[in-house]
Amino acid sequence: MPTPLKVAVIGAGLCGLIAARELERESHQVVVLEKSHRLGGVWVYDPRTESDLLGIDPDREIIHATIYKSLRTNSPRQIMGFSDYMFEGKEYGDPRMFPGHEEFLRYLEDFAEKFGVRKLIRFNSEVTMVELLDSGNEFVVEWKMNASSSTSSSTLTEVFDAVVVCNGHNSQPRVAMDIPGIREWPNKQLHAHNYRVPEPFHDQVVVIIGNESSAYDISRELATVAKEVHLSSRSPNVKVSKLEKYDNIWQHSKVDRVYKDGTVKFQNEVSIKADTIIHCTGYEFHIPFLKTIDIVSVDDKRVTPTYGNVFPPQLAPRLSFVGLFHMGMTFLPAELQSTWIARALSGKVSLPSKKEMLLDVEQVYRQMEKKGIPKSYTHSLNHNMDYLDWLSDQLGITRPPQKLKDFYARFIERYLHDHEGFRETFEKELLVNEEL
Repeated sequence: MPTPLKVAVIGAGLCGLIAARELERESHQVVVLEKSHRLGGVWVYDPRTESDLLGIDPDREIIHATIYKSLRTNSPRQIMGFSDYMFEGKEYGDPRMFPGHEEFLRYLEDFAEKFGVRKLIRFNSEVTMVELLDSGNEFVVEWKMNASSSTSSSTLTEVFDAVVVCNGHNSQPRVAMDIPGIREWPNKQLHAHNYRVPEPFHDQVVVIIGNESSAYDISRELATVAKEVHLSSRSPNVKVSKLEKYDNIWQHSKVDRVYKDGTVKFQNEVSIKADTIIHCTGYEFHIPFLKTIDIVSVDDKRVTPTYGNVFPPQLAPRLSFVGLFHMGMTFLPAELQSTWIARALSGKVSLPSKKEMLLDVEQVYRQMEKKGIPKSYTHSLNHNMDYLDWLSDQLGITRPPQKLKDFYARFIERYLHDHEGFRETFEKELLVNEEL
């Protein structure tokens, strides 16, 4: 019988919690290192914002929280949660199909309690270094104790057999600094990471750069207090117009340039003078603590090389990632990735050879380049189920049921065609109690 391994899990958000649960099920010795004083990761609301509102200064105090006060889930309850502990059917005061962030945080807290994960977490422990030892089979992990901790030690180190990185990817803003004049623009700029409530923007003219959920949510909320809200999208499919349901929101094409007098000029030849620019432009994968002698690197949102978005071939299965994905379902892929890692470490699942994994990764990159897919889309699930089927095959388990796939397809169709009102319209289209 394989010897249980001592495994460090970095982060106690959604991915860290499910990784810890799956690792412990395989009898591994698990330690979860969490920089905050509580679990939940991105789902923990914090009214504080960073001193550098754009998130460019590397020496700024980083506020891990990134959600705004009014944030609701982008996914319906029916496809949230883990396979044996679904979110659907659990209510904590907000029974909507797309509830607020407080509701889902309560779910994660209950999950951690039910499956004994909370006892594995070392809170106020911010990982500062993960480095492979000369033996090649162990990692030294260093972390600092945050000020709120009662311990007298400021920095601690420990050796682990394996490390699972689950630090999320919503703390390092990706900012549209390639716009001509943007660095010299004199008025207020911030990234959505530092947006919390609409009141500070009362009677302002606000430009929002971006075309995803945060841009739409924030623009609608700002419209209740701002003088004007101007959305800017680089998508060629965007309809340049005033929004039908709002008197003070306009949709524009990409920002062409900005000027020192506060003017913002769009590529549709419209210019306006703005008080604030909000960058709803996404995030970078940020793993500053990982010291792996250039074996693993981050290049334009591509964590490379990673076999199956999980294992760096040269360090597999001792180093792995959970949560290197976006634009798709979150919970089931995180669970399948975690199970794959846990079973690979216990020897129940075999990985291809290092050479085979590296060749597979190179082939994926070549295919992306041939199809003209940007490097930043490397870890995109693209709203389809192919990746979940592939993960299930690696584990030798039954693929996700067709009923789940059909439900998800219906939801994504509504989401892609109605960014503004997808929550309300989708809920109307379905019976609230419809089950998968």
